[in-house]
Amino acid sequence: MIEVMASLLTVSGVGFYLAGSIGLLRLPDLYSRLHALTKADNLGLGLLIAGLALHTQDLLIALKLVLIWLAVLAASAASAHLIAQHARRRETQS
Repeated sequence: MIEVMASLLTVSGVGFYLAGSIGLLRLPDLYSRLHALTKADNLGLGLLIAGLALHTQDLLIALKLVLIWLAVLAASAASAHLIAQHARRRETQS
């Protein structure tokens, strides 16, 4: 049962990565692309890590995976904010 749940979470995570990639390619402006990419990738990574944490038998490895996810959440939010801030400044200067 745990194997099936881990597989479903992993496949769902990959699906969110795919949705974020499609959003990056299809959405019209930078802000929409950033929003789609950061939200879908953060959720996709969370589901992927949840699936991997269920799959592993070691609690320490699962905690390390969660710490990696939290670090990526912080980094992606900060980088998306910086990209949007830079784009906004360039728009107001023109």
